[in-house]
Amino acid sequence: MSECSLCDGTGWRPVEKNGWRAVEVCSCRRQPRDERSWMEQARIPRGFWEVGPNEPMDFAHFYPLGDPSLQMALIKARGFADRYPMIDRGLFFLGNPGVGKTHLTVAILKQLMLQKGVECLFCSYQELLREVRHSYNPVSLSTELEVVRPVLETDVVAIDDLGAERISDWVEDTVTYILNYRYAQKKITLLTSNLPDSAEETREGGPIGQYRVSDTLTSRIGIRVRSRLREMCELIRIQANDYRETVQAHRG
Repeated sequence: MSECSLCDGTGWRPVEKNGWRAVEVCSCRRQPRDERSWMEQARIPRGFWEVGPNEPMDFAHFYPLGDPSLQMALIKARGFADRYPMIDRGLFFLGNPGVGKTHLTVAILKQLMLQKGVECLFCSYQELLREVRHSYNPVSLSTELEVVRPVLETDVVAIDDLGAERISDWVEDTVTYILNYRYAQKKITLLTSNLPDSAEETREGGPIGQYRVSDTLTSRIGIRVRSRLREMCELIRIQANDYRETVQAHRG
């Protein structure tokens, strides 16, 4: 982004509203761009563009259906998107597969991009690890910086399905570096995970009980990463039935 005299290149212009200081999107950031181009630039998979025919994956098409857990998750997600950039932590959606974690994450990105012109990036944890592995240099024990640069520098990054596979020490180092860098630069990160947060949760039964006690979030991502996430993100637990099945039944 080129330097702007109104916002000094930040994309946000300070304003005063009703005696309160706030920020709003600077005119230099309000570049005309259609929804499709925003979604493609953010690398949001096409399968996450819609939840059904003519039903975009946004807040308006997220149906809590009276479930308190889903209602609270929607409130948190909407509030986050409305308040950005006047926030200091990201969101971490934790829950069983199919409860709407990715839907809410994509909805946040879409609102930030389309209404506020925020540069966003979506990536799956497994795809990120694949790119890291493919760029790994066994001689220098390092990963090509260009591979992870977009994840480091983009204003808002969403990492989907965190902990989907176990990682080696050097990949843990890379993930730790990414999160530490974003934390230090005060860049916002959104995350989702299907894993139980602790060993106790694996004993509660239900779908999440399919995991072994060793398959906790900390065991998959490492103590350093889990510790950093507590500072970076507000944890939102979604304790609901399979959202996709519930919505399909509601439609039927």
